[in-house]
Amino acid sequence: MFTVILPTYNERENLAQFVSALNEVFRSKDLDGRIIVVDDNSPDGTGGLADELAGSSGRLSVIHRPQKQGIGPAYVAGFRAALKTGASYIFEMDCDFSHNPAYVPDFLEAIRDADLVLGSRYVAGGRVENWGMGRRMISQGGSLYARTILGVGVHDLTGGFKCFRREVLETLDLENVSSLGYGFQIEMTYRAIRLGFRVKEIPITFTDRQLGQSKMSKRIFLEAAPLVWKLRFGRI
Repeated sequence: MFTVILPTYNERENLAQFVSALNEVFRSKDLDGRIIVVDDNSPDGTGGLADELAGSSGRLSVIHRPQKQGIGPAYVAGFRAALKTGASYIFEMDCDFSHNPAYVPDFLEAIRDADLVLGSRYVAGGRVENWGMGRRMISQGGSLYARTILGVGVHDLTGGFKCFRREVLETLDLENVSSLGYGFQIEMTYRAIRLGFRVKEIPITFTDRQLGQSKMSKRIFLEAAPLVWKLRFGRI
């Protein structure tokens, strides 16, 4: 059994369609998948919609947090809940369709001989659609920056489409994960590598959201920059 964690903040336009797409993959591939939505008190009513979806599906549950506290704590809350349900594999995904649900079976195949599988935009076969040159440079530059300073072979350290074996999350000491924003992705992968877990990248096509407002910005990468040095010198 596996669980997909979906952190949400103002995703009412996307959530129902994304959950439906995930459930169709579960059904068509005969997969035992569950979904946990972690909503940060979205002003647009995403949390209420998630409750409605949970009421009509035994595969979906909702965690409501009182305010927007960052994607890192949202995922950690979801991880804890998924571990309690006995999930063997736990996914991170965005519900704005930048992460295609059709890739879920590929991740489950890849994790047979890995502990953490990353959906990578920057390995052979991976790509990004509908991004301008500036945003591409920020994303690729951020990954190269982190990869170089940390001395790891992972090409897409900032990506957020992942699948963990439960043993990884049980070992990582979630209480001490410090990153609030997108530096969380770097921290989680680097911690896993340092602990000796097997990390595999598989190519994905990342498609920019069609509905709603992007939460990615240059500021997010600037916030993550000092984190890389703290990880490098063991201050986290």
